Amino acid sequence: MVPFLSEDFLLTNPTAKTLYHQHAAKMPIIDYHCHIDPKEIYEDRRFENITQLWLGGDHYKWRIMRSNGVSEYYITGDAPDREKFQKFAETLPRCIGNPMYHWCHLELKNFFGYEGVLNGNTAQQVWDLVEEKVKDPSFSARGLILQSNVAMVGTTDDPCSDLQYHKLLKQTDFPVKVCPSFRPDPALNIHKPGFAAYIAKLSRASGVDIQTAADVARALTARIEYFDEVGCRAADHGLDYVMYAEASEAQLDAALAKALKGEPLTKAEIEGYQTYLLLHCGREYARLGWAMQIHFSCFRTPNSRMFAKLGADTGHDCMAVTDSSAALHKVMDALDRDGQLPKTILYSLNPADDQWLDTLIGAYQDDTIPGKIQHGSAWWFNDNKVGMQNQLTSLGNLGILGNFVGMLTDSRSLLSYARHEYFRRILCNLLGTWVENGEYPADMEALGAITEDISFNNAKRYFNL
Repeated sequence: MVPFLSEDFLLTNPTAKTLYHQHAAKMPIIDYHCHIDPKEIYEDRRFENITQLWLGGDHYKWRIMRSNGVSEYYITGDAPDREKFQKFAETLPRCIGNPMYHWCHLELKNFFGYEGVLNGNTAQQVWDLVEEKVKDPSFSARGLILQSNVAMVGTTDDPCSDLQYHKLLKQTDFPVKVCPSFRPDPALNIHKPGFAAYIAKLSRASGVDIQTAADVARALTARIEYFDEVGCRAADHGLDYVMYAEASEAQLDAALAKALKGEPLTKAEIEGYQTYLLLHCGREYARLGWAMQIHFSCFRTPNSRMFAKLGADTGHDCMAVTDSSAALHKVMDALDRDGQLPKTILYSLNPADDQWLDTLIGAYQDDTIPGKIQHGSAWWFNDNKVGMQNQLTSLGNLGILGNFVGMLTDSRSLLSYARHEYFRRILCNLLGTWVENGEYPADMEALGAITEDISFNNAKRYFNL
C-alpha cells in the first residue's frame, strides 16, 4: 500500500518521479489569474487562525460543507471561528475523490508541517498548531507568497479601480510582481442589474461623458491604458456564453439608451452590444500585447433563494451547457482578419468542450509567439485529477502540450499555491506514464525542458515577465 501524501504522491513511475523532483518542484510559480485582494498583500495581512486562512471567502469549502448538511450559521454565518473549523474538519473525511481533500492536506503539510490527517477528532490539534505557527512574522500575506516561491501574482480588478495598492506595492521591496488584470464584465453586462449605475461610475473613472456605445468603448480604452501603465499583462472576460451578433451604431446606441433607463432588452440587443465591446477590447489588448482570457459556460447562482440571501460568489454556481463554438470562432475571426487577435486563453467550465476548443485554437495560431492561442488550465469544477488529466491529454492529442502556459489558482486563499504542486505532480505522472508505455522516448533533457516550460517558462514568456 502506498502511504498517503508521501514524497511521491500521485507519481506512479520512475520517470514521473524524476520529472517532478528534479524539474517541476524547483520552478517558481506564476499565478497569472487569481482573486487575491492586492490590499491584503500591500498591508501584509496577518491571520489569527486557520478559519481566517481557509474559510473566510473560499466557496469551494462552503460548498462541500453544505453538501454535508452543515448549517449556514457555520459557513457564512456568525458562528465562532473555532466552531466553523470544527464543522469543516468533520466534513473533510467524507470528501474522498474530491481534490479538496488533497489540497487541504498539501497545505497543512507544506505550510505548517502537519503530517497527520484532518478530521473531527484531530481538529483541535490542527487548530492549536496553526494558531501557534501564524504568530511567526513569516505567516503574513507576503510571507506566504514568498514561502510558495511565487514570481508573479495576477489579481482580478474592476476597470474603475484606481489600482492604489498595486502602485503602492511597486514602492516596496517586495520582490514578487503583483500585476492587475482587467475585468470589464460590468460594462459589458448591459442586461444585468446595476448596469446604469456602473456606467455612471465608469464615466467618472475614465473622464468620458458616456452617451453612446462608442463612448463606452472610449471609456474602456482610457481605463485599459491606465491599467497598462500600472503593469497589467492580461484581461479576463467572464461570459455566460460566447456570443456574436453584428449591430449598427444606431442599434447599439438605442440598446444602451434603453438599458440606462432600466428598460428590458431583446437578446439581439444584448448580444450586439456585448459583441461590439468584446471586439473593441480585444483590439486594444492586441495593441498593448496583453493576453485576453475568456471564461464561459458557467451557470451562475441558479439557486434564487440563496442568491437573494447571500448574493453572488458564495458557492452556488454550476456548469452550463452552451453552444459557444460557432460564436467564438466568429469573434476570433473578426479580430484575426484585421491582424488584431490578441494572445488568447480560452476556458470552458463544461469539459465536453475540451476537444473543439483544442481544434479551434489550432486554427488561429501564428508566428508571433509559440502557443499564442491557449486552451486554459482545467477550470473551477474541472481542476481535479481527472479534469486536469483530460485537459492535458486533449491538448496533447490535438495541439502542442509543450507550449501550454500551465496552472493558475483562481483562488482567494493565500494557501492555494499548493494547487500548483498538485497540477505539476499530475502533469509529471502523465508525461512519465507516456514514457514508461513507450509512447515517447526517455529523453530526459527534452522531457525536463517540457516540464519546466509548462510549470513556469512558458507563462513567463507569454505574459512578458
